[in-house]
Formats: sequence, structure tokens, C-alpha cells
Amino acid sequence: MKDRISISVEDGVADVRLIRSDKMNALDSAMFDAIIEAGDVLRADPAVRVVVLSGEGRAFCAGLDMGSFAQMAQGDTAVTEPAGDASTSSSAGRLAQRTHGIANKPQYAAWVWRELPVPVIASLHGVALGGGLQVCLGADIRYAAPGTKMSIMEIKWGLVPDMAGTQLMRHLARDDVIRELTYTGRIFEAEEAQQLGFVTRVCDDPLSAAFETARYIASRNPDAIRADKTLLNESLYLDAARGLLLESELQDAIIGRPNQVEAVMAEMEGRPAKFR
Repeated sequence: MKDRISISVEDGVADVRLIRSDKMNALDSAMFDAIIEAGDVLRADPAVRVVVLSGEGRAFCAGLDMGSFAQMAQGDTAVTEPAGDASTSSSAGRLAQRTHGIANKPQYAAWVWRELPVPVIASLHGVALGGGLQVCLGADIRYAAPGTKMSIMEIKWGLVPDMAGTQLMRHLARDDVIRELTYTGRIFEAEEAQQLGFVTRVCDDPLSAAFETARYIASRNPDAIRADKTLLNESLYLDAARGLLLESELQDAIIGRPNQVEAVMAEMEGRPAKFR
């Protein structure tokens, strides 16, 4: 992970950066592995309450590494396929193998941010193209610099968006909008992306804005924030009866507990909360 992603944690906020800046943070097999490893590290750290995800250099992420397309043109798809054992490595349909829960490795590079138990805020600048767009769509919130270029670019290379993008986009934008962008691969910028639903806010300094929001979230009851993420994730797929029950179940697990009591006392006494 060390040559692809950096992680630092301060006051509950994890600063996670793609650091392959010489390649505009393009996705190669090592980057996929690094993103997934970063997710494992963050999930295992109880000090993490919020994650800010960004890219160093000129861009958030330019998508799949150009060298990978050259390999594909020669019939080698190993760079995007999940690792398999000797009995399956040469078989057809390797991408259909589930290697990370419900996903394969490239899909999990985007889905891991959705599965983290804490909120993830993506800071975008330069470009977020193809797989890079799908990676940031896994975040809970996306702030983008003016003019940031985005594209569901896979059709340019004769491919479909297959890094969890279809499952993430369908909750953000209208179906016809997603179809138009997928079929054409056209580039759109941050301002349009906000109107369509892909970007939460356009900011002159999205990284600073992301940290400001992250620090505020980190100051709230961490039990409630984690439950909020669970509830909001699940509500996308549950029917009304199960969704209402989940609200009650999660509230039962929080109300009256020490952190919830501390949240009330801190508000009443006008002081910062001290959560466990």
C-alpha cells in the first residue's frame, strides 16, 4: 500500500490519499490492492470516525492505467481480474468470481467505501474518469473543485462500467441520465455533475471543505453516526416495513447509552462532547 496510498489519522478523521501522482493516480492492479488494504486498515482502527478520500497531484483519479488497456488489446485481462487459484486462472468468466463478499477485486475498490462503517467524504479535482469516477461514487459525500472533469468512460474502450458503478449511480441520478452518459461516455464537469446528482457540492477548495465537514461529523456521537450509515445504506434496498423496523432497532441500540447521554449533556452544558 505504501507506494499507492497514504493514511494518517488525527482527532478521528482519517486522511486517505491516492499518491500515484505521476500517473494521475491511475488504477493498476497494485492500486486496487492498495485501496482494498486501506479499507481493511480503516475498518480495524476504532479511532477512525470519518474518512476524507483524495488524490495527490493533478487529479483525483484518471481511471484505469493506460498500460492495462494495452494488455487487454493483446488479450490479457489479468490487471482487472481478481486473483484465482491455478484451477480457475485460465477459465472464462473470471470477473464473475466473487472474491470480496458480493464483489470482485475491481468492484470492491469502489464498494469498500460503502462498506466502511463510518462516513467517507471524497475530495475531487482535475479528473475522475471511468474507474476513478466509480471509486469516488462509493463515498457518502463528494465535494469537487470547479471544472473537475468526469466521465463514465468505459464505452471509449469498448467496455461497460463494471466497478460497482451501476449499483451506485442508480441511487444518485435519473435512469435516462445514467443511460445517456454510459452510452456516450461524454465528459461532464463538476457543475453539471452537481445538478445531475453525482456531486454533493462544488467548492473552490474541496479538500478543506471535506475536512471541515469531517471534523464536524467526528465531533458527533460516533455510535449514532455509524448507525446512520448502516440505516442509510440499507434503506436503499429495504421495503418500508423492514426499513421502519431497522430505524427502531438501531435507535434501541443507541438511546440511553453513555455516548448518547454524553451528547445530550454536552449540548445542554454548551461544551464539546467527550465520547468513548
